[in-house]
Amino acid sequence: MKFRSVFDIIGPVMVGPSSSHTAGAARIGRVARTLFGRQPDWAEIRLYGSFAETYKGHGTDVAIVGGLLDYDTDDERIRTAFDEAEQVGLKFEFITESEEPEHPNTAKIRIGDADGEMELTGISIGGGKMEVTELNGFTLRLTGHYPALLIVHHDRPGVIASVANALAADGINIAHMECGRKEKGEMALMVIEVDQIITDSMIRLITDLDNVTQVSILAD
Repeated sequence: MKFRSVFDIIGPVMVGPSSSHTAGAARIGRVARTLFGRQPDWAEIRLYGSFAETYKGHGTDVAIVGGLLDYDTDDERIRTAFDEAEQVGLKFEFITESEEPEHPNTAKIRIGDADGEMELTGISIGGGKMEVTELNGFTLRLTGHYPALLIVHHDRPGVIASVANALAADGINIAHMECGRKEKGEMALMVIEVDQIITDSMIRLITDLDNVTQVSILAD
């Protein structure tokens, strides 16, 4: 494995004890909360591999719940996240799975409220870093290292080009891009990580493009 900086090895400023099992888990929970766009009322959290074996001792459980409460990795409230969740009415359940995952530190989080649900699978890859590998049935790779756009759209010719052209016209450079669909001509998902801050005006512009149905943003 290649490390780009010393922070890839020692991890972020965080509430411990583990950069992978605590900080990475908190970031998975927080990304789920951000993409959902609001505080969920409930969460079903399935843990796999090493997460399932050591989640209580390494604080993976309080870290994920803390992330769902929008706490960053260094927020001391992570330690009391269960109590904080009760105060805001967030009900949660942890389920350990024996199924062997592709990555040893895997969590599948399903969250929701009266207005909707979302399911996300994330992996903690070490040093406090994480990746989202699945979102609502779409396979993807979302690192959270850069500002990102997640664009749900109808699978039609020209949609990807329209989005890319809109970003280019505003001077936004694409760092990483993935596109996926469930069936030909049906619903599709674009994941675009960029080098610049995404403005509200850009979000509105992309939302108004033909065949785009939903735009979500994940800030760096």
